[in-house]
Amino acid sequence: MSVIKKCHIFFVCLIAISLLLPSSAVAVNKVKVMALFSGKAMLQINGNNRLLKEGQVSQEGVKLISATPHEAILEIDGKRGSYQMGSSVYSSYAEREHQEVVLWPDKQGSFLTSGSINGQSVKMLVDTGATSIAMSEVQAKRLGLAYQIKGERIAVRTASGVAKAYALKLDRVRVGEITLFNVEAAVVQGNYPANVLLGMSFLKQLDMINEGNKLILRTK
Repeated sequence: MSVIKKCHIFFVCLIAISLLLPSSAVAVNKVKVMALFSGKAMLQINGNNRLLKEGQVSQEGVKLISATPHEAILEIDGKRGSYQMGSSVYSSYAEREHQEVVLWPDKQGSFLTSGSINGQSVKMLVDTGATSIAMSEVQAKRLGLAYQIKGERIAVRTASGVAKAYALKLDRVRVGEITLFNVEAAVVQGNYPANVLLGMSFLKQLDMINEGNKLILRTK
């Protein structure tokens, strides 16, 4: 057999083997949110611009779960996170840093912070005495929660006594850079409490650190 023919057979075999092997995934070194729309997001992945629709996966393996003009839910390496305009996610293979939020007390000594529930902005009051996130029907209606349909009737104890409420799970709750999914909550009939109570269904999933007057919430 000639050398040329042997080389030809060798290269054909190499091609056949390469076709049988699964394609390796491209490592995601950096993802940056460049622009947000309803149902779409422009991402920069490893320096390449990718316009993704909800449910679409990029060549690098980044999946856009959902998008609004305010935030995008991305799935990277099988883990979901909430990201706003300009947010960056660095090397998925590097050790993940803990995310934290620093809260300062108001004149009454309470920790009041801005956050969001299912993408809607809310004011939240840290309340370690609340079993779960709690809100009034007024807040629930403003957030568009179908608590009467999806919720379960329960009774909760308030400062005024026992009140009727609905138990349900919130798709996502965000405070600063910390986002948690499927968080238990209660919608209390009436207009109490005035602010959403950030209760233990959210707080117990974090480390709570008191340093002087400030309160630090940090992912575990």
